[in-house]
Amino acid sequence: MRKQEIDYILTRMLDAFGNVSDLNITVGRPFQVETSGQLSAVRIDPPFPEITPFQSEIFALTIINQDRRLTEALMLEGSCDLSYELPGKARFRVNIFSQQSNYSIVLRKLETKIPNLEEMDLPEAFYKIAQEKNGMVLVTGATGSGKTTSLAAVLNEINEEKSVHIVTLEDPVEFQHPHKQATFNQREMGNDFDTFASGLRASLRQAPKVILVGEMRDRETVEIGLSAAETGHLLLTTLHTVDAGQTINRILGMFSIEEENQIRIRLAETVRWIVCQRLLPKVGGGRVAAFEILGSNLRVKDSILHGESEGKTFYEIIEAGEAFGMTTFDKYIVGLYEKGLITEETAMAYASQKGVVGRGIDAVKSTRGEATTDIEELEVDKQYGKGKK
Repeated sequence: MRKQEIDYILTRMLDAFGNVSDLNITVGRPFQVETSGQLSAVRIDPPFPEITPFQSEIFALTIINQDRRLTEALMLEGSCDLSYELPGKARFRVNIFSQQSNYSIVLRKLETKIPNLEEMDLPEAFYKIAQEKNGMVLVTGATGSGKTTSLAAVLNEINEEKSVHIVTLEDPVEFQHPHKQATFNQREMGNDFDTFASGLRASLRQAPKVILVGEMRDRETVEIGLSAAETGHLLLTTLHTVDAGQTINRILGMFSIEEENQIRIRLAETVRWIVCQRLLPKVGGGRVAAFEILGSNLRVKDSILHGESEGKTFYEIIEAGEAFGMTTFDKYIVGLYEKGLITEETAMAYASQKGVVGRGIDAVKSTRGEATTDIEELEVDKQYGKGKK
């Protein structure tokens, strides 16, 4: 299979539906695309009712294009990451992986337009993040929840406002930032550096003010990242965790028990913001982001140092810190419901504490004059407890 044939198939897949986010090539299935969170089959001429193992392997090897590092990673580790460009059409983040002795390929479409904080209607806290001078900012969430897009919007805000040197370490480079006020050096894993740890260590000698690390994958990267944040750099990075408490625990879990106390002290001093995000199905199609935002203050530092306890959970701290730009998922989800962006069923399904969201939804309904229960014709039993005469 030649590159021209690959490009033809990818073009047909992209054009098959609007709002395509991922292309999926799996043995035993037709070519599929994900649009608004749902997989849909794509009709291609000549037809491919089921992709064969041979076809998926040829497809994978053509995309790899005889790259020795990627081939070794696929053979030894079972998967590899790379970028692929469809000239004049789109760029993709590609993951090729082995499953039951066959190869599957998932291509995530990368947006070419640099996101903007205002256009994306992101919370006020993101503007405060862009103003930070040093420390660590963690944006967390599941794969595909928009972490990279949110960080790109923060970098764009810095680019508009500050004349600083920004180094990004990505796997692969997703948004290609133009030089505005800031000077960008965007490095891609595999082409420009071999591991996040070595790339981050080298970046400390490249005189950046802002460093973006695509993902904190291991202990060594976290350790160097903490050093970078402690020495006056602003470090932006991501983790695959669902809330602030789990984020701190994930980092601590990378170190031994003997080191835990020291790491807690370093985290308490360097963490500026933890932003967790989820994508929820939107009314009318598409998806909308929900956020949990934790900023740094004395209570947060104390909870990082000594762990969460009754009355000192991160959830309670965030609830009390609303005036400082903090918000819980539940509060944000109720706000989305109030704006009519999500349904009540969606709000309850994605809630962290269903009771909190349920009460919030009832309060919204009450202000609108809507019924908060479907139980009708309730009345007091005036004869209850009275003996029969």
